[in-house]
Amino acid sequence: MPKYDAVFFDLDGTLVDTAPDLAYALNQVLAEHHAPMLSLETIRPVASDGSPGLINLAFGISPDAPEYPAIQARFIELYRLHINRESRLFDGIENVLQTIEKSGSKWGVITNKPAFLTDPLMQALNLSQRASCIVSGDTTANSKPHPDPMLFACTASNVSPENCLYIGDAQRDIEAGNIVNMDTLIAHYGYLKSTDQPETWQAKATIYKPEEILNWI
Repeated sequence: MPKYDAVFFDLDGTLVDTAPDLAYALNQVLAEHHAPMLSLETIRPVASDGSPGLINLAFGISPDAPEYPAIQARFIELYRLHINRESRLFDGIENVLQTIEKSGSKWGVITNKPAFLTDPLMQALNLSQRASCIVSGDTTANSKPHPDPMLFACTASNVSPENCLYIGDAQRDIEAGNIVNMDTLIAHYGYLKSTDQPETWQAKATIYKPEEILNWI
């Protein structure tokens, strides 16, 4: 019998390595503004922070800056056009998903990425039909670390939170999972910053490569 009725994943930095395509779009915007491009290594730790974090990294501005809306719109437009240019499942994740499926358990995605970006990416990677649920940042009234997305995923998958495992690479992921009594794992192979303190997030454990998920399921 599987240990969990469902295993839920954060998307960016946990299930899928989306940093190369986010970096590509961000660098295109920088080029259009005749600004120096940034390396993937510089962008990767910020990839889970969405457009506010990436635009702040590249341009040093926050959403209240007058020029922010135009830059954000262009960045999102370019990212949407190239959403599956290089994005791939992290090495080892496909084996994890197949193991979950063969066990008779379910798996799904709970992300803060908006649905108009989440859904095309999941479809492009042929994951949409396999997932028991896809909960995006705008699926519920609140996004992580609020518990609403976690509870929505459980209802959609017909499981109880305490019988679920959630894996994410950001503090908000672990907080949201813990609030609803899911077991939580930190995906340290994801987009953690040097300033992050995952040891304080109160997760069940930290994993350093996707294959380690197999030890939990």
